[in-house]
Amino acid sequence: MIQRGEFNPGDTVVMIPNTPTEDDSVIAENYLRTSKFRASGYDGFMQQYVFMGRDRIIKYDNINHDVASFLELISVSAHSINKFDKKSHKRRNKIGVWGDGNVGFITSLILKKKFPESEIIVFGKNEEKLNFFSFVDETYQIDSIPDDLRVDHAFEAVGGKASEYAIDQIIDYINPEGSIAILGVSENPVPINTRMVLEKGLTIVGSSRSGRVDFQYAVDFLEEHQDAQNQLQKLISAVIDVKGIEDIVKAFEYDLTTPFKTVLNWGI
Repeated sequence: MIQRGEFNPGDTVVMIPNTPTEDDSVIAENYLRTSKFRASGYDGFMQQYVFMGRDRIIKYDNINHDVASFLELISVSAHSINKFDKKSHKRRNKIGVWGDGNVGFITSLILKKKFPESEIIVFGKNEEKLNFFSFVDETYQIDSIPDDLRVDHAFEAVGGKASEYAIDQIIDYINPEGSIAILGVSENPVPINTRMVLEKGLTIVGSSRSGRVDFQYAVDFLEEHQDAQNQLQKLISAVIDVKGIEDIVKAFEYDLTTPFKTVLNWGI
């Protein structure tokens, strides 16, 4: 094996779960049908030894380790936002984010940093969760949105059956020719009001997972914005030390009881 001196024992790195087997000049690695995604039909990271190419790990230095556990989620939001940036028109006075969970929080945080001149508005169901979004311009519960409020573009970060209602509401409150970025995953088909999509000339941008370039963006984002790291710590409900299988079971059981994130501190 060629030794390149890229990494040293003790370096902190993030592992990229997507494993492409080919390059494509048009299609991103996370959409190639030949790519393998760890823990989704392919061995994940809970192995005693993980073998991966050197391009599947990225070193980081100035990121809190607990916050670093969000890097995969951050990369997913970053991928969606960068894709939106390429495909949407440039009037971005108001950008709405539907969803008050972890993905909505992270997406809103990146949007506020990437587009500081834009007004970022979050729409959610849970008032307690919405109180965590102190860095955005406005928050609204979905049943009390002003009738005259409009956004230029929107991100759907709800997922599941509820994404149907979120997308429907977005279509009502978005300005003509706006873009709707869909992040939420649903196991069942979700109906969309195509009549109004056509009438308003809307663009729907889908995105899923992420690749190396998105992970690098996530690392750079956190290393550049210490205040973003502080905000992300709000999402951590508990840090559980893992020294054996029983600790893993305990952590997973605890995670089912909280709407936020449980961090596993591996000591095996």
